[in-house]
Amino acid sequence: MNGPQTKSNGNFKIPLCTATGGTAFRWALQIEIDFGAHDFSVNELKVVNISSPIAGPLHELTPHIAAGALHDSKERCDAPKCLPETRVAVQDELYSWIVHGDPDSEMVDIKWVTGPPGTGKSAIMGSLTEMCKEKGVLVVTFFFSASASPQCRTKTAFIPTLAYQLAQNLPEFKDQAAHSLQSDPLLFKKTLRSQMEALILTPLRRVAPIIQPGLVLVDGLDECEAEAYFPSPTSSSSKERTKDQDQLEILQVLQEASLDPAFPFRIVVASRPERVFRQFFQESSFPPSVVLDEKYDPNADIALFLRAKFSEIRRQYNISPSWPSPGTLAIILNQASGQFNYAATLIRYITTSRQGSPCVLLDQVLGAKGTSGATNLLSHLDAVYTHILRSSPDPALAVKWLWTIMGRSPNGYGLLLFSQPMDFYSASFINMFLQANDGDAEYILGNLHSLIHIPPPNDLESSYRPHHKSLMDFLPCKVFG
Repeated sequence: MNGPQTKSNGNFKIPLCTATGGTAFRWALQIEIDFGAHDFSVNELKVVNISSPIAGPLHELTPHIAAGALHDSKERCDAPKCLPETRVAVQDELYSWIVHGDPDSEMVDIKWVTGPPGTGKSAIMGSLTEMCKEKGVLVVTFFFSASASPQCRTKTAFIPTLAYQLAQNLPEFKDQAAHSLQSDPLLFKKTLRSQMEALILTPLRRVAPIIQPGLVLVDGLDECEAEAYFPSPTSSSSKERTKDQDQLEILQVLQEASLDPAFPFRIVVASRPERVFRQFFQESSFPPSVVLDEKYDPNADIALFLRAKFSEIRRQYNISPSWPSPGTLAIILNQASGQFNYAATLIRYITTSRQGSPCVLLDQVLGAKGTSGATNLLSHLDAVYTHILRSSPDPALAVKWLWTIMGRSPNGYGLLLFSQPMDFYSASFINMFLQANDGDAEYILGNLHSLIHIPPPNDLESSYRPHHKSLMDFLPCKVFG
């Protein structure tokens, strides 16, 4: 006889079968049988609940979220943050907009924060999230990252992750979202627009209105990768889709949500200035973008960052208070070109490398200008630049164009092509020199706005210029086949 049994005075209690009712209730049939000398009879039939409740109405949602994309996730324990007293102006500007909005009530409540690699976008977004939470603003976040877990790199978990955070903060919303999940078991297989409607907008319409504006913060959207779709389980051919299409789909869904009266959130999207974002946010209906440039005095913040980090290093290694000298600090600020990533990478290198003391390593980095060693020492920048260059439809040709833009030959690195400094020549002149056909410049360089300043087509006077001076050290080592 199978299963557990109990015996008392000729009686057996037999678990006859078990079954599942719904997703949170398990039961069993139990029959008590009295065995006599020659026959038996059924004395009792019981339905026994042998289950313990499964956690909450949104247990079906949890497997579909990207936990690593949450602001306070374990994956982001080492995420960059703004030091106290740094990036204050830009954080205050964004917080004021989140709380008060735009004077023009016709504006779409989505603000774009952009800048080249290394300008501190993710650090600002992380610190802005903490500021809002400390001041009682409801915040839901999604931090895309190409180096994080797979769920943080595609659009699949985007809407479920936002809905999960809303459910954690709004008890009434949780029940309504659970109802949507029960009504449509295939919801996670549907479009982002359908998911936004069912998991967020419909539940919001059914709960009490939220008076204070909240924040939906999306960081690193340019790092969202394309998904492959397979027509059937037996087919190996995937439907081609670019990451630009998935990024645009997210932007469009957010825009539609922002126009719904039931959606009480302002939206901040942070990304590099790639083409899909420039084209989307060029419409006049959006509030002015926040461009992380000289307006926010990045050098002053970088100097504060460097002083704080060098102070920590001096204490740790018992180095003289005079190190580094004011002149050395000025050199670092000049080479940083307003980008935090250079300063952060430099500090990271001299504190983690075992190839010498911080003083020796700093001298090596600053003395490596114009050599391939500089790229090896600053491997983090190398990885960033390589990733961006490969986003061009023709990376090899893009490298040749960049060398020419900088006035040097791609085959003979030291050979000057032009007699004047490159900022003497307008971008339109360089295009005339390089283009075989109209539109070649946009085709080759359109995805490289994070590396160089590219004037708009109607600007016939401005020049190309690199955002970061280390680009000249990086390019000699890069040959793309």
